Formats: sequence, structure tokens, C-alpha cells
Amino acid sequence: MQNEIKIPIILNAVRKIGDDFLKKYKLNPIPQSMDELLKELKNIDTLCLASLKKDLTLEFPNIPWHIGDEFDTDSQRNPAAVEEYWLCDAMDGAIQYLQHIPGWTINLVFIRNGKPFFSVIYDPLANEIFWAKDGEGAFMNDKAMNISRKKDFAVMLAVFEYGHQDKSNNHLNKKIGFTITQLLDNFGIVRNYGPHGLQLAYVGAGRIDMFIQEDLDTYNWIAGLLIAKEAGAEILTTDGIPWKWGSESLLVAGKSIIEKYLSIKSEN
Repeated sequence: MQNEIKIPIILNAVRKIGDDFLKKYKLNPIPQSMDELLKELKNIDTLCLASLKKDLTLEFPNIPWHIGDEFDTDSQRNPAAVEEYWLCDAMDGAIQYLQHIPGWTINLVFIRNGKPFFSVIYDPLANEIFWAKDGEGAFMNDKAMNISRKKDFAVMLAVFEYGHQDKSNNHLNKKIGFTITQLLDNFGIVRNYGPHGLQLAYVGAGRIDMFIQEDLDTYNWIAGLLIAKEAGAEILTTDGIPWKWGSESLLVAGKSIIEKYLSIKSEN
């Protein structure tokens, strides 16, 4: 087991590949066909993983790597059957990157005993790197983060997300629609932004007051979950029970916000 992790080495590796992608941002044409899109997505994954492996393998030679394929629903239900490993989502928001719009990050998580132990999310456009280590707090660059302390839903920003889980025969679209209606009826500001992990980091930074999603999206969540938790957020399902790996919904906010939201939800 890798008893110590050298945080600056990890942060520098993630920042390096993020800055490399930033130099190429908007230089390539926007993909115009499915073949072009899939090719570019694969190139992003390949370049990102190669750079991170090169920079981190010397320091962490015995830790295996896993790619978080957000299109593979079954693989997201359980952690890998190894004691510790890197889980790389490569670029969260790769579609935005290819479409020449903001909202893309580099995400990396160190998993130990089936739980995120260290995670980092780098937003090159904002030059902000969010990171957290289990039990030691959450940070943006070198500044400690704390969640929102708002009391009034009218001035809160709630965000909703959805993933790639098949919604054709499980009533998920109907459930998502109900949740969005609940948000619109109760929160002053409701948005859908795109990069899941970054939004969860924003909960930790107090920029977003509540995050909610009604389907399975473990790989998109996992980096941001540790950051939000270490900043003081509750990590639950939309039924109000503690989230665990494989849970098919996610609700993240401060305790008082969640309690108020669940109370309103139970009345409908």
C-alpha cells in the first residue's frame, strides 16, 4: 500500500496536462459527425492518460490505473477489486471542450479500500485546482473551502444533472422531470451546467448551494464527492439516505438545505 501520497506531485501532473489542453483549446474544428466526435474523444482520453501515467508512475510505480467509462453503467456499480488504484475520468466536459465552450476539467481520484482517498479537479480556464484528502479538508488552490451558509431558497443556486444511463424503460425521465419541477418551484436560481465533478467542487466552495441527480453516474461524481464532503457537505441519495458506491441518485448540499428540501419533497 502507498502509505504516503505527495500532493504537490499529483497536483502538478494534473495541472500540466490541463494546461497542455488549454494551449490547443479552440484550435481544432468542431466535430461534424459521430466518427469525428468519437475519434476526438478517444484522442483526449489517450493524451490525458499517457501524460498522467508518465508523470505519476515514477512516484507511484505499483498503483494500477482504471479509466472511468461513464457510458458503461454496470462498471459504475462497484469499485474495482483492488486495494488501491487511480481512477481517471480524463476530461470531464470533453464535449464542451470540443464544442469550443467553457466547462471542462481534468479529474483524477486515488481510490483506497473502495473509497476516494484523494481527488483533484483542475479547471484550466479559471486557473483553479480543487483538491481534497480524506479527513484533511478541501482546498481551491491553497485556500480552504467551506460550503454555503445560506438559509433562504430564494437566493440559492440549485443545479441538476443527468448521465448516460438508459432511461428508456425505467421511468427515469419522468422522475428527472418531477425533480426539476421541484427545483423550479422552490429555488430562486436553477441551472444545468455540464461538468459534474466541477459542480460538486463548487458546492464545496459555496458557489453552488445544492446538486441533485436522479440516475447512476458514479464516474462523473467520484472526484467531486470527496471535495464536497471535505468542505462540509452531506453526500446522500435523493431519498435522503447516505450515498454509497453504486447508488442511483445523488443529493449534495449542507445539512440544513438538504433537510429543508427533503421536507418539501415529502409533502408532494
